[in-house]
Amino acid sequence: MISKDDLIGTWQLESWTIGYSDRDELSFPYGEEPQGLLLYSSDGWMSASIARPDRAPFPQDLGYRKLPDALKAAAFSSYFHYAGRYRVVDGDVVHYVTQSLNPGFPGSEQLRHAELDGQTLVLSGKDQAGDVTRFHSLVWHRAGSTPEGVVIEDD
Repeated sequence: MISKDDLIGTWQLESWTIGYSDRDELSFPYGEEPQGLLLYSSDGWMSASIARPDRAPFPQDLGYRKLPDALKAAAFSSYFHYAGRYRVVDGDVVHYVTQSLNPGFPGSEQLRHAELDGQTLVLSGKDQAGDVTRFHSLVWHRAGSTPEGVVIEDD
C-alpha cells in the first residue's frame, strides 16, 4: 500500500487515458503524448499541471489583455492545473483543491487510487458525465533530480 513518503517529489506525465462505461474506446484528453508535472511536498501540498504538447504560443506583438477571446479559449482548453493539500488514505490519495485553472474545482476533493511500481505511479479515478461513468488513468514517472553541480541559469 502506498504511503505519503512514496509520493513526495516530482513526477512527469507519460499518459492520461479515459475509458467509458458505454463504449470500448479510449480517449486522450491532452493528446497521446501529454506533458505534465505532479509535485507532492513533504508538508502536505500538491500541484498538478498537464498540457497538450502542441500548444500554440500567443502572438508576441499583443499583450494578454488584447488577445482575442478565441486564442485565450484555445490556451485554456489545452492546459489543466490544480493545486492544494493532499493526504493518503488506505492506498488512495485525496487532493483537496484550493487553486485551479477551472473555477469549478476549488473546494472539491479529488480521490485517486494510487499504485506504485518502482519509479512509476499510476493514479486512477472515475467521474460521472450524465449517464456515463468515465474511468481516468494517469501514468507518471519519478523525475530525476538535477545532477549535483549543475547550475540552471536564468536567461
